[in-house]
Amino acid sequence: MATVLQVTDFSVDYSTSRGRVRALNSVNLKVEEKEFIAIVGESGCGKTTLGLATIGLLPPKVARIGGGIISYKGVDLTKLGPNDVRKYRGSEIAMIFQEPLTSLNPLKRIGEQIGEAIVLRHQKEDPSSAERIPRIPGRAWKLPLKIREQVERMLTLVRIPDPDHIIDRYPFELSGGMRQRAMIAMALSQQPELLIADEPTTALDVTTQAQVLKLMKEIKDKLGTTIMLVTHDLAVASQVADRVVVMYAGQIVEDAEVHAMFSDPKHPYTRGLLSCIPTGNRDERQLNPIKGTIPDLTLRRDWCQFQPRCPAAMDICAKKEPNLREVEKDHRVACFLYGE
Repeated sequence: MATVLQVTDFSVDYSTSRGRVRALNSVNLKVEEKEFIAIVGESGCGKTTLGLATIGLLPPKVARIGGGIISYKGVDLTKLGPNDVRKYRGSEIAMIFQEPLTSLNPLKRIGEQIGEAIVLRHQKEDPSSAERIPRIPGRAWKLPLKIREQVERMLTLVRIPDPDHIIDRYPFELSGGMRQRAMIAMALSQQPELLIADEPTTALDVTTQAQVLKLMKEIKDKLGTTIMLVTHDLAVASQVADRVVVMYAGQIVEDAEVHAMFSDPKHPYTRGLLSCIPTGNRDERQLNPIKGTIPDLTLRRDWCQFQPRCPAAMDICAKKEPNLREVEKDHRVACFLYGE
């Protein structure tokens, strides 16, 4: 498999009223072609920041890249200017955001928004194209027949029933699951190589969540799209991912194939997360939450960030940071339990 995305020693700082926060600290990650990878961890661990940095949407006034590169097919995205980044955003790398109601334009119908993405793709493929969605008196918009057919195909792809009817609806007229499917259709309409999904099922009920996850898995298998799923839910990752990456306090602490991650977790933090998940069987055991809280990242120290909460902490953990190293084939861990 070819490497689609490679993150090397990448760091990001945020400016806050309390000082600088190291949101990502020397992150190293490789994503292969047609892979479904899940990035998991507690809120504030840097998952979304990694996704935003990849697509070039970090808030410019508060975020600063502290070093490292993000290489997409050999091109360092961090070195590109705003105009050059736009050439990759959408057509090469697309992103599905957590809450579709705040991401979709409330004043435009679903068909027009997906149609605009399709027109943009055509213009990128042929810069001389003058294709557009015309606006006519007495009506906000009118989709050309060719574009309308393509919008219907995209809505059918994401399993939206009666797409001809949904095209003319506004976002607020759709359910949460339908809006999220429309967002996925819009992202896929530009035929991206890499799709970043930032907690796309958080606001959905359990049944709709399962449907959206199944849809994303089918899209990956059918279109060969590489998917990077950002989620705090390990159960979600176990259902769809080929590989799981666990983050804590801005660092990757474990990276393994999904079955290895759940059958033989190596890092104490990963074990702690798994111990918090109900088994679904009736027993008398209590859930075992991780003690303590996430460290204050404005007071970052050069030692293991999980050390104050770790039941297996050793003296060395309070003296230096562990490096992410391979302890078994395709299983990387940042922990002194497996050597320095």
